[in-house]
Amino acid sequence: MSKKKEEAKALRTPIVAVLGHVDHGKTTLLDRIRKSKVVAKEAGGITQHIGATEVPLDVIKQICKDIWKVEVKIPGLLFIDTPGHKAFTNLRRRGGALADLAILIVDINEGFKPQTEEALSILRTFKTPFVVAANKIDRIPGWQSHEDTPFMKSYAMQEDFAKQNLENRLYNLIAELYQRGFSAERFDRISDFTRTVAVVPISALKGEGIPELLLILVGLAQRYLEKNLRLHIEGKGRGTVLEVKEERGLGVTCDAILYDGTLKVGDRIAIAGKDEVIVTNVKAILKPPPVREMRVESKFQSVKSVTAAAGIKIVAPNLENVLAGSEFEVVESEEDIKKFEERVRKEYEEIAIRTDEEGVVLKTDTLGSLEALINELRQEGIPIKKAEVGDVDKRDVVDASANKDELNKVVLAFNVKLLPGVEEEAKKYGVRIFSHEIIYTLIENFVKWREEERLARERQKVEALIKPGKIKLLKEFIFRRSKPAIVGVRVLAGELRRGVDLIKPDGTKVGAVRTMQKEGKNVAIASAGDELAIAIEDVTIGRQLEGDEELYVDVPERHAKVIERDLLDSLDEETKRAFKEFLEIKRKDNPFWGK
Repeated sequence: MSKKKEEAKALRTPIVAVLGHVDHGKTTLLDRIRKSKVVAKEAGGITQHIGATEVPLDVIKQICKDIWKVEVKIPGLLFIDTPGHKAFTNLRRRGGALADLAILIVDINEGFKPQTEEALSILRTFKTPFVVAANKIDRIPGWQSHEDTPFMKSYAMQEDFAKQNLENRLYNLIAELYQRGFSAERFDRISDFTRTVAVVPISALKGEGIPELLLILVGLAQRYLEKNLRLHIEGKGRGTVLEVKEERGLGVTCDAILYDGTLKVGDRIAIAGKDEVIVTNVKAILKPPPVREMRVESKFQSVKSVTAAAGIKIVAPNLENVLAGSEFEVVESEEDIKKFEERVRKEYEEIAIRTDEEGVVLKTDTLGSLEALINELRQEGIPIKKAEVGDVDKRDVVDASANKDELNKVVLAFNVKLLPGVEEEAKKYGVRIFSHEIIYTLIENFVKWREEERLARERQKVEALIKPGKIKLLKEFIFRRSKPAIVGVRVLAGELRRGVDLIKPDGTKVGAVRTMQKEGKNVAIASAGDELAIAIEDVTIGRQLEGDEELYVDVPERHAKVIERDLLDSLDEETKRAFKEFLEIKRKDNPFWGK
């Protein structure tokens, strides 16, 4: 084999993570490169699990034919299309850590969004070199698109008005990057790509600018990553499982990214399973044809061995309980297996067991989405009682029902099945199940329900409070002097309810309101301005009362505390004044009453 071929073989394919805000065009960009249509197949058009696409060098050369001027040794690029929602921080973290390079895709018309910020922080954490793809230039006012054209060629054909619009948006983007500590510039104005982040204006939909984007990635990989990409051919194969699925004629298989070393048919591998580490032998390795996306490709080619980096399908016995999102590696001895088991145990404990005494039950389809949802719920301040990978069973419902707080009697199910009998069990125990295959819809639905429930409870609490009230006895309407005394009153402020105690301005207790009648009908509550007759127990008019006093509702201390702390602003001015007068009466002898 010639020296040049040996060198080329010794460089592995760089892994490129595609990050960015949901809807900013990540999958559309890869669709354009592969000329396929993945977007339509995703739940809600949003990438939920990582997919992988290998783009060999000759395809890149073809796309960049008008501008190709480089001598390249890398075999191509492996793109990982990472999920768009911020909930996938951890899976993306793995993606970020897994990746040699990244494309941060930003809608040039919308600029930075929360998930863009998050992607940047991941890139910063992992010191991953990246290129910014400023997408959707086809939507810039005045822009005339030229399909699959290099950006510089298309730019030269635009009117000044469109060019100016592009420059303005571009500089907003560059300013946003600068504020976050990155020096950035339009790619054709950069001399040192190690110090300045290249911004490439593109249209993923029309293919404009994609040649330059690919060329810069190839150049970066070639120039700055060459040392890192040297393959230890004798190295153990290591990778991450993306998805576990049943294939007709093959049984249960794993879609995976091999990110290090070599994997051969016959190799013994260890993979994290739901309950234990699974050790198995590779029966077959299948690769999608180049420029095909693993999630939608059914025509795989069988290979004897594969070197990193590659998207592959592994066929092996006993893969049923493999956890998507977990790592695998080639093992040669019992010692290797032990080390691997220890590492996996630690990782799963860190993720799944950080739970609270009281909290929701969480079930997801993969380790990555479990980690992601735990993160998301923690950010929302929602406690988690149990977090596991797997379908929802009756045990989960019983666990959720053991919560004291009704708001936590909840099972959140992401992309998993509800096993038979679960829904009946949930009805029996009063447990709510939220199920969805889009993470942020699941979280949104749950948080919205939780908030509505919380407000309904607050309303109930407020309704149960004894509110401030001030009344005037009307001397000309004394219907009975005692047992009970019945007298006409006018409500001056606040409200009067049946059953409340009344006090005089000097703090003396008067008695409880037994019944209330307005226009001959019994009422339970009266508001400011109402005139009605009330029956007061344990009082005689002419002895304890004259019959023309102003009296106050005797608000219990606990209620007064809540009203003063939380509800004062919701009271009208008259009620507020009456309440303050009442507090003065109570605090004359005890300044700390109700505080």
